[in-house]
Amino acid sequence: MDKQYFTKERLEELKKELESLKAEKRIEVGERLKRAKELGDLSENSEYFEAREEQSQVETRIAELEEMIKHASVIEKVHSAVVVSVGSTVAVEKNSQQMKFTIVGSNEARPEAGLISNESPLGSAFLGKRSGDKVLVTTPSGKMEYAIISIE
Repeated sequence: MDKQYFTKERLEELKKELESLKAEKRIEVGERLKRAKELGDLSENSEYFEAREEQSQVETRIAELEEMIKHASVIEKVHSAVVVSVGSTVAVEKNSQQMKFTIVGSNEARPEAGLISNESPLGSAFLGKRSGDKVLVTTPSGKMEYAIISIE
């Protein structure tokens, strides 16, 4: 797995979720399984199958979180950015319209809030560029040109 970029706050949220799943949810699901087994015939025991399904989901999420945290890289805010990097906020202009984007890791992307992934066509096109550069991005609706106004 490649590096996973997270803000410090998001990484802490993921660590708390992992701890909660391991310390609380696993035990809760284990108790449900135990009670369901006590009901007898497992072949027709819907409570048992539901608990097994939930256990599978919990264990899958634990594995996902452990993998993400293992490969996590915290996005550091750069105070005097010369080039666009993960964590940069970029002011751009497209067709006389100005907008701002913050480059984040793919797990934190929320385009509607201006948070774009470093792996998205737009985010990856901005990486490494400087103020004043023009960036050509291929989108489903055609090629778009953005002019980088400033980098924070």
